[in-house]
Amino acid sequence: MRTLLIRLIRWASLLLAATAELVAAAAGVEGPPIGLANCTTKCGDVSVPYPFGIGSGCYLTGFNLTCNTSYAPPRLFLGDDGTLRVMDISLDNATMRVHGPHGYKDMSGTYMSDANISGTWGGPSWGLTEDGPYMLSDEHNEVVLVGCQLVVELRIPGTDDRFINSCASACSSRFEIHGQCLKPEKTRSSPRCRACTGISCCQAPIMSGYTTYDWRLMILQTHDSDIDNNFFSLHISEEGWFELGKSKLVYDLVPAVLKWNIISDVLPSNESREGNTTCHRDILGSISCHSRHSTCTNLWSQNRIFSKYNNSYTCHCWDGYQGNPYLPDGCQDIDECSLPNTVFCYGNCTNTPGDYLCECPHGSNGNPSVPNGCIKTEASLASNRPSHTGLSIGLGVGSFALLLFLFLGTTFLMRKLTTRKKKRQRERFFKQNRGQLLQQLVAHRTDIAERMIVTLEELEKATNNFDKSRELGNGGHGTVYKGILTSQHVVAIKKSKIVIQREIDQFINEVAILSQINHRNIVKLFGCCLETEVHLLVYEFISNGTLHNHLHVEAPMSISWKDRLRIAVEIAKAIAYLHSLVSMPIIHRDIKSPNILLDENLNVKLSDFGASRYVPIDQTGVDTTVQGTFGYLDPIYYSNGHLTEKSDVYSFGVVLIELLTREKPVAYRSSQGYGLVSHFVTLLSEGNLSHILDPQVAQEGAGEVVDVALLAAICVKFTSTERPTMRQVEMTLEGIYAAKDFDSSDVTDDE
Repeated sequence: MRTLLIRLIRWASLLLAATAELVAAAAGVEGPPIGLANCTTKCGDVSVPYPFGIGSGCYLTGFNLTCNTSYAPPRLFLGDDGTLRVMDISLDNATMRVHGPHGYKDMSGTYMSDANISGTWGGPSWGLTEDGPYMLSDEHNEVVLVGCQLVVELRIPGTDDRFINSCASACSSRFEIHGQCLKPEKTRSSPRCRACTGISCCQAPIMSGYTTYDWRLMILQTHDSDIDNNFFSLHISEEGWFELGKSKLVYDLVPAVLKWNIISDVLPSNESREGNTTCHRDILGSISCHSRHSTCTNLWSQNRIFSKYNNSYTCHCWDGYQGNPYLPDGCQDIDECSLPNTVFCYGNCTNTPGDYLCECPHGSNGNPSVPNGCIKTEASLASNRPSHTGLSIGLGVGSFALLLFLFLGTTFLMRKLTTRKKKRQRERFFKQNRGQLLQQLVAHRTDIAERMIVTLEELEKATNNFDKSRELGNGGHGTVYKGILTSQHVVAIKKSKIVIQREIDQFINEVAILSQINHRNIVKLFGCCLETEVHLLVYEFISNGTLHNHLHVEAPMSISWKDRLRIAVEIAKAIAYLHSLVSMPIIHRDIKSPNILLDENLNVKLSDFGASRYVPIDQTGVDTTVQGTFGYLDPIYYSNGHLTEKSDVYSFGVVLIELLTREKPVAYRSSQGYGLVSHFVTLLSEGNLSHILDPQVAQEGAGEVVDVALLAAICVKFTSTERPTMRQVEMTLEGIYAAKDFDSSDVTDDE
């Protein structure tokens, strides 16, 4: 009965398909329409699907476009004024790719005489209004700054305190990276010329989608007279578009991606048609998902507040259908059986509305979704063989034995091949992840090397195969998972997203350093995994976030002054240990509040040793490529590339200032345009420290606050030889803490 039913469905489907082809051929129809009848659906090489349209009556309100035929070929523009050029429209993703008037504006060659320059991106003059259907996509765009010693800040329009994001771009006359990347032979060959790292240019996500952005450009203080910050440009552009070294002509066409949706201010419809029971009506009073094979996604705008409408949605074709869901017959059935390489059917494929059937041919059964999965039935075989019972039984038993032998042999062979393949793959990944380098770095301690290697099987078991529910955080470079090892240790597992050679070197460097460190205020490394394409690090799990997160909260009160002073002592102890108490001194090179973890008792755990460097005992420093974070970076090290222990002292001094002021060193700018360090030292020298102190510190602290401020000022002195050692800093802070009669047991070593 089931077989007969399937055959009837197949015959009916074939008949309907043949009839549709005959009707289409007779009517001269090439395919389903994408726009309303008698409306233009093409401008140059850009398709214009409804709800968009050109001319009266061809579009849903708010989705009008203009086709300018004075160009050859014609060009499509947003709205009636033609400010933004439309390059592509996607119904599936509800996005529109546009070319804007030079991003914010092209400022290359402009002389930056003032400390600050500000402006606006987007707005009504661009056809982007608060009550319209468009806003800039936060998923597909970024801000790009090209220049030297500059910082750009993005803010929500019309507000002074709604900060969105920022990035800083700096240059060094020693490296001349910007000039190198402008040379034709360097444009495509050097990796540093294909992305912005903060040297010569920077990039940052726009974070939230709006129709308008306020921006402000500020000058970074520099002691390098050879740095020229009079050549710069600023854009908001599609993510991945910008490459340092492109010609200026390319910059004249700056692409961006807009989101769009249908706006409604009417309550949900009571229509029973599937998919529209939760849809809102559009401003014409109808549901815009007109296709009977469509549904809608109800949206609530969390990124902006519409002045007129509060509800919006987009339409989609049902699974198994494709086309334009905004037209009555826009969603057409997909003939899955005719699609190459998309349907895994090795039997008879029958297309059905929105789906397909796959069955074995008549006279066989099995799994038609795999090659040779259909096996002829006994009845079919019997009809094709002579009636010799004894011979049949013998052949049957022999065939079964042969099949059993082949099955077992094939299974054994596949397991053997799979094991060998996995072994070769692990060896390849081990070599790719610089496992040999790790062995060399810890060759004198084989027990450490063996203990540091964690198998992929162990980590998969600890994280339930890296289940999404185990994610602790997801950043630009990778994902951190929480796991429990078989030893019952709760750990944080850092898994990189991509394979970059420089990051592999930093990974091996971090493993080699942390494997030989044992200090209560330094995060403990349990091991690493080298058996996957991307490397994995296994740390002790620190449950209470970073110092940066605790300091920079919206509430007026943060960590108490007592805890801040103890945290400063513990950070100093950890750094002094690295500088003085290990067999070969280590310079951390990236001391900053986001790299200082806090446990449930607010005890310090210094982390992220990917940029750290050993310093031979007979040397005072090493020459390296500059690494670190602007705002915390030692200016002397940045200018000459010579790394010393005093570079960590400078960064620690910035953290002390951050503890005292609760200001962010990277983003802070005074009204005169000074950075945090310069402004802090200036106010301290003028006796106006209270103007920049965190009110909580001023309220809870006493005379020791000035002592800590003076110590911070000495740590950030421009001349590195005038800065104290971390051992001296540690002893000074311990004395200040003891004088306050705090519990000194809070800061004892446990090395």
